[in-house]
Amino acid sequence: MQKKIHHLSHIDLDGYSCQLVMKYTPYDIVNYNANYGAEVKEKLDMILEAIKSSKESALILISDLNLTADESRWLNKEVNKLNDNKQEVKITLLDHHGSGEESAKKYDWYYLDTTRCATKIVYDYAKEHFEFDEPSWMCKYVDIVNAVDLWKQEEKENFEFGKVCMRLVTETRELNRVMFADADSNYKLSLLLEAATFIDKEDANIVLDEQIHSLKKAFFKEDKNDTLDNLATKYVVKLLGELRSDKTIYYKGYRGYLSYGVGNTSIVGNGFLTTYPEYDFIVDVSYRGTMSLRANNNVSVAQISKEWANGGGHPNAAGGRIQGFKEQYRYDKVKQQIERLINDKESRAGSLDYKKED
Repeated sequence: MQKKIHHLSHIDLDGYSCQLVMKYTPYDIVNYNANYGAEVKEKLDMILEAIKSSKESALILISDLNLTADESRWLNKEVNKLNDNKQEVKITLLDHHGSGEESAKKYDWYYLDTTRCATKIVYDYAKEHFEFDEPSWMCKYVDIVNAVDLWKQEEKENFEFGKVCMRLVTETRELNRVMFADADSNYKLSLLLEAATFIDKEDANIVLDEQIHSLKKAFFKEDKNDTLDNLATKYVVKLLGELRSDKTIYYKGYRGYLSYGVGNTSIVGNGFLTTYPEYDFIVDVSYRGTMSLRANNNVSVAQISKEWANGGGHPNAAGGRIQGFKEQYRYDKVKQQIERLINDKESRAGSLDYKKED
């Protein structure tokens, strides 16, 4: 069995629970998550790029996601190319969505079982095929996910607890999963791991429901207590700082920071600029191409916004919408779009002074 596993899973409770199960295997696992549609192929592209770069043997594990016939054909072809180059790469897809039947009939690596949720399939598969250090709560937890994912309301206790776990995943929006993929995955898996400790409590679903806010705060808290918003903001600013080596952009000699889909720019942006005063501005681009810029008296972002997107605002707070922006599921492709925009605007604008007037 390959020691390196690239695990792509869905973005709901079932998808993340598949990855929680795999935490109890001894392998080197990198987690990726995707929703249906174009994001699936984008993430598979990332996995293939990582495998090619490492030149090591690997397993591509896909769970709770069905592939279309075209996607399956493409992935099979790409992996065959790697194996032809003696890299030894395997695929295992474990899913329960009937829409994958066509691919399941064609490829032996595509395992389909519509009677169990993906978490249960991964759990049973791991016990049979992987080294697996199963914790005492795992079997009950898997049954809970199975009950709510297949909507088995007759299993009332498991179903009700599963509904709370489902909300625990869908309402963990504090971290952006494109910008902070690893941190966001760790956040969700950590909360699900904490949720598992409530399984045997009396009225477990109610107790967990009442503790969600505290569990979230505990994840973000480093020293003193504060509101969840403030704790999460501090955590996000720290992540932004850690990633600044490849998130920095330049415009007319001014140093900026490009974030994608982080939101809450007034608080997060100003927090970042205060913490990292060497930056003149920060711009956060949304999935739809709207942008929000913040500065801290070093440059007028209203002027930058006007030139970039016909936008406007105040010297320290401005916004606009980028014409022709294409939604991306990878930060590097967002940055390529913005840098093309910057290069185009710089070449047309000539030398301008964007400093604020005293």
